Amino acid sequence: MAHINSTYHDLARLVYKKLTKTNYPQPSESILHHLFENLFFTSLKTEEGQLIKVTVTFIDPADPDPTPPERIVADRWNYIHFRKRIPFTVKNIVKLSKAADPWSSSLAVYYDANNELFIWGMIDQAVHYQDFLNYETESGSEQPGFFQTTISDIGSIYVMLDYELIATLKQNTLISNYVDVFRKGTVNNILKSFSEPYKKAIRSYIKKQYKDEDPRDWDEYIETSIIQSLSRILLKTQNYHHGGAFLITPYKKAGLNVKHELSYDRLCKAIINYIQLNISHYKYSNAIANEFSKDEKNLVPVSLYVSENVSEAKKKETSDEIKGAIRFISSLSCIDGLVVLSTDLKVKGFGTVIRSKPLPQYVYVCRSATVRDDKVTAVSPNQFGTRHCSMFSYCWNNNGSLGFVISQDGDIRAITRVEDKLVIWENIKVQQFIKSEKISRPLHIKNDLDKQLAQPIASEHRED
Repeated sequence: MAHINSTYHDLARLVYKKLTKTNYPQPSESILHHLFENLFFTSLKTEEGQLIKVTVTFIDPADPDPTPPERIVADRWNYIHFRKRIPFTVKNIVKLSKAADPWSSSLAVYYDANNELFIWGMIDQAVHYQDFLNYETESGSEQPGFFQTTISDIGSIYVMLDYELIATLKQNTLISNYVDVFRKGTVNNILKSFSEPYKKAIRSYIKKQYKDEDPRDWDEYIETSIIQSLSRILLKTQNYHHGGAFLITPYKKAGLNVKHELSYDRLCKAIINYIQLNISHYKYSNAIANEFSKDEKNLVPVSLYVSENVSEAKKKETSDEIKGAIRFISSLSCIDGLVVLSTDLKVKGFGTVIRSKPLPQYVYVCRSATVRDDKVTAVSPNQFGTRHCSMFSYCWNNNGSLGFVISQDGDIRAITRVEDKLVIWENIKVQQFIKSEKISRPLHIKNDLDKQLAQPIASEHRED
């Protein structure tokens, strides 16, 4: 849900309401107002000609780590005290931001007995948090403090509770809910259909290598791999702050003027290879765990041990290959014109211009992942820019196509035709967010979560 004509005061009120649903002590609304007011005005400044980007962790210096885990992993976050507290002012935030890149660290902030905010130190190891949010790693550790808030652009602030995005202020628009189109609903169903070539390749591999394995057990993992790869392409493009567009379609030149035509299938091949290696590694690991771990006298055969280690090493290599392919594809968006991909994510060209085609009379902005009449609002396509209108035109006239448009301000929209409607989703959830356990949910949501947690995980690849 998005509210226009909002201010940092509205952001403070929304975050305060969210925090009251937790079992943790929360600051007053006036303290949050002061916090977001300073961050908002900081976002309007520059330092050495560059925009300010910084993360603030709201954390108590008297008890910064109240419930540490039994085992402290080597790459866990830590707090570093300044010798003197620094007043939480726009000037001080701007200066310190140069030493606190959100991908490396955050500023530790709290308030005193007079409700005055101050900066008391820094938190390190933020790169692992960012890696998880952006699908660069498969797991993330617990987060420090009560919540984190980040300046991401001019007038843009978002607030995280653990790994859950609870609010975003973009200039004068307050967003309290992101639509999860990748996990359910119409877009998810389209992407599932796009994953069929991958499923076919994996079924063939399993049939040849592991006849006792049911290929259907890996279908969900394959679908997740496709969705995560696409999400990573969109996120990387978003970070360029250039804007861009991706069209996924059964590739035909009709209606497209492809300036730089090519055929790049490395991402497709790497994803299939990675899934195959994951299956092999899973089988080797299970064999060791099931057959040899219970009896210390029963030694693991050298060949099995080597096979497991080799598959793990190859998985890492292929994961790096996927990362490189994703960045290559994302960089193609920096040239004016859209990037065209076939439905199996093979790049067919970039710098593409869509030839003029009739626009629908209306486009329908959808507020839920599934298209329902009570969740759509009809608007004129002329409210959008040229890039969006071009995508509207193509998707309207080419059923089965799926478009993504990234604005210069970072907004990502998904577009496709659903029966007699050209549907657009705004404020879509792209990063790897997880609902925080700190927030109490309505009973029906809690029951759904309890049911999910009660389901047994049959194997390693079900964790995704």
